[in-house]
Amino acid sequence: MNSKDNRSHYLQQLPSVDELLLYPPIKNLLESYPRIVVVNSIRKYLQEIREYTEERLAKFDFSLDNLSSNISKLVHQRLTPSLCKVINATGVIIHTNLGRSLLCSQAKNIINEMTDNYCNLEFDLKTGKRGKRNSHIESLVCELTTGEAALIVNNNAAAVFLILDTFAFKKEVIISRGQLVEIGGSFRIPDVMKKSGAIMTEVGTTNKTHLSDYEKAVTPKTAILLRVHTSNYKVIGFSKQVSLDDLVTLGKKHDILVVDDLGSGVLIDLQKYGLKSHEPTVQESIKAGVDLVSFSGDKLLGGPQAGIIVGKKKHIDKIKKNPLVRALRVDKLCLAALEATLKLYYDKELALKKIPTLNMLLSHIREVEIRAHNLCKGLKEIVGDKGEVLVEDDISQVGGGALPGEEIPTKVVSIKLNNLSIDKSAQQLRLNNPPILARISKDKLLLDARTIREEEIEIIKEAFKRIQQSKLP
Repeated sequence: MNSKDNRSHYLQQLPSVDELLLYPPIKNLLESYPRIVVVNSIRKYLQEIREYTEERLAKFDFSLDNLSSNISKLVHQRLTPSLCKVINATGVIIHTNLGRSLLCSQAKNIINEMTDNYCNLEFDLKTGKRGKRNSHIESLVCELTTGEAALIVNNNAAAVFLILDTFAFKKEVIISRGQLVEIGGSFRIPDVMKKSGAIMTEVGTTNKTHLSDYEKAVTPKTAILLRVHTSNYKVIGFSKQVSLDDLVTLGKKHDILVVDDLGSGVLIDLQKYGLKSHEPTVQESIKAGVDLVSFSGDKLLGGPQAGIIVGKKKHIDKIKKNPLVRALRVDKLCLAALEATLKLYYDKELALKKIPTLNMLLSHIREVEIRAHNLCKGLKEIVGDKGEVLVEDDISQVGGGALPGEEIPTKVVSIKLNNLSIDKSAQQLRLNNPPILARISKDKLLLDARTIREEEIEIIKEAFKRIQQSKLP
């Protein structure tokens, strides 16, 4: 019997779709799950088996019990949400891949209320006529930043794009070569400019740009002097960038807009609370006299994903008339969460306490150490003599393209299991429910207590119990 005949022999054992649908465990699935999902799962699974190698087919269990069990798992997986809660034990506070900032309880509460009810998103309760969604938050943003007017869009990249499209379409935008940044996902400032229709004019060098470089580049077609805050890297040593004050003076001299893309929005000077690096605040940019400032809502601000444009009213009013505003607008949930987050900033101390990102960033090392020792004690009891569990000093990162180089002291629980490699241990944690994401360093698995919350300690312990009880080699 040749190889083709062997495969045919094995595959003849496969039942039909109809036969499987009549098998009791599958019939029970139809009572809980949509028929189309069950049928498609069966077809998909049978097709997968048909593509097995001859060697795998020879070892395969063709029993209806085995087939129905695997089909049940497949149906469940298809209807399980792809987005899920994860435990961030990496020590990266604003983790872009993990959804960036956690929302404060005030934001979560208002989101629940907005999802359960109709709301006055675009309805003016005073006049009984149609209203504007931006009106719910504009005055609050202006009050906190000292700007004249504001507009909310879906992220900061959209905010920058909208500004460029409104004021610099087929016109020149002058920017320092040292500020041609790339943010996550290979998203580059030059690409945004090109897509907006703006003509980019680079001045200076990577490490040094002078005011005279901008002055020489100004032409009748120049529309914007753009400052992009290099929030995700630092140039140190022999370097210089032009101050906002000087750019504003030059902008006024030639009647050119000065725009400041801050990237990560900060409303509090975090250096006053123990951080070594100074992250420029939105208020500082407004005070310097820039025409427009853009920043993110979901990074250091600690709110939902949003792009916030604030500045002089006449310019914001012009942006509001751009047809792209509708395409880039935010929904009711984003507005509600952003408003709740921003209102905490009326009291700085309250904001630092209630906004998870700021609280995690500025938590005293003693708090982190207590959490680390609690976790370590529990894991030691579980691991026993089958590995090593220690509390060690380490460094957390801010993440989210903010405060590059800022080293935040932390405590990590380092783990090394005798019966499981580090890579396999990390994989098992990722496959836990909920997934637990750690980092690997010096052949150890590290769980950073700065980004682990108290209620997550028990979940981590249970995950390690399952790992220890597994029969993995």
